[in-house]
Amino acid sequence: MKTAGDILSALFDRQFVEKAQGYSKLFDSWEDITAKNGIAAAAAHSRIKELDRGILLVEVDHPGWKQIVQTKQTKLLNDFRYRFPDMDISGISLMLSREPQAEQEAETQEMPKTEQPVVFEEPAVQSEPVIKSIDDIKDENFKELLKNLGESISIRDKTK
Repeated sequence: MKTAGDILSALFDRQFVEKAQGYSKLFDSWEDITAKNGIAAAAAHSRIKELDRGILLVEVDHPGWKQIVQTKQTKLLNDFRYRFPDMDISGISLMLSREPQAEQEAETQEMPKTEQPVVFEEPAVQSEPVIKSIDDIKDENFKELLKNLGESISIRDKTK
């Protein structure tokens, strides 16, 4: 029994087969290259969709994963260029998946604990003294700067 590779080799010339194998390696390398750059978990939520005119189109299933991949975009690009110099990869473009199934899967899967989004709490609002006029300012240097700024703005407005 012949393998698929044997059949393809018989149908197409060697150069075509080698180019196809190169593309296959490119698409298969996503998981390895993301792991090398410290974002291995992103590989489960993204994939290389295509290579078009030197731009590697990467599809992600959630905006959070898009941001994570963006943080390493330059390093990923450098790794792809190094690993696949014959493909003339000049950039990486990220896009959100439009497939409903991918969106549903993304909602059901949790982000790994090491890559949970950071939640920032709003700082407590401190009540500052309300300044109603320039005379309420205690710092004389700051008061003088504000007066000079006001005069400069007034002069500029008159010349317009």
